[in-house]
Amino acid sequence: MFGFLKKSTSNNTDNTARIGWLGRLKAGLARTGNQLSELFGRGGKIDDDLYEELETILITSDVGMDATRFLLAELRHQVKELRLTEADQLKEVLARCLLKLLAPLAQPLDAGAHSPFVIMLAGVNGAGKTTSIGKLAKYLQGQGKSVLLAAGDTFRAAAREQLMEWGARNNVTVIAQQGGDPAAVIFDAVQAAQARKIDVVLADTAGRLTTQAHLMDEIKKVKRVIAKALPGAPHEVLLVLDANTGQNALSQVKAFDDALDVTGLVLTKLDGTAKGGVIAAIARAHPIPVRFIGVGEGLDDLRPFVAEDFIAALLGLDE
Repeated sequence: MFGFLKKSTSNNTDNTARIGWLGRLKAGLARTGNQLSELFGRGGKIDDDLYEELETILITSDVGMDATRFLLAELRHQVKELRLTEADQLKEVLARCLLKLLAPLAQPLDAGAHSPFVIMLAGVNGAGKTTSIGKLAKYLQGQGKSVLLAAGDTFRAAAREQLMEWGARNNVTVIAQQGGDPAAVIFDAVQAAQARKIDVVLADTAGRLTTQAHLMDEIKKVKRVIAKALPGAPHEVLLVLDANTGQNALSQVKAFDDALDVTGLVLTKLDGTAKGGVIAAIARAHPIPVRFIGVGEGLDDLRPFVAEDFIAALLGLDE
């Protein structure tokens, strides 16, 4: 064994919570993890057939061709350097190769650099954006931050109502209006946060397809209006991605980054149906920090992305 995982130095309560989180993450990534465990666990020699099977698993797990080629090249190099011969020796070597790829994406959100710190959230319809805002509000409150929500999705009454519900659950004020201009709602929210000395503003926006040019232009306008309300804002532009969309997530990253200069990603719905490999595809093709990942619908089911934990869950590594 190569001692891949870092040992936890937190207290027992924190460590128990972390182990529980890792268990849920492992369950969420089981679709890919089970295939890899079966491949490496059945024994045998490292040969071209094994590499070919691994390549197939990686590609069908949404890792993508470019990242798959990178990982296999790294893996072959490590096998040669370490003079490995047995298939069951490959799991932790693959973990190291994945860490080399994913570690640069593991950059925690720092919401203390400005006050108020304005976070604009974007994404296609159904990605889990509004739900992620509710969970993110809970997370930030746990960091000792005061939070205000801006219901910038004025096109869907359900979105506004959902955000109001999350605000009530977190005991957080929601700035909203029925219909109207989404940029104006968020402008009012930023001003309200300044007046009330709120630490963080979470600004929801309407979901949109990347092919809808007029809607992409509108979200650019929202960002410009935020900057008028508070020069330098938004300080973070988070793109929410549904982990089940596979390689489509990569095209969303490219389109929204071109429009908004995305600073961070939130990967949602790692709940058992997702394959998880799209993070590797993003890391290789369009690297943007992954700030958070989500595994369920609970308030505490959104956590900062830790590359070691994600890889351990994906490959079924022990602590």
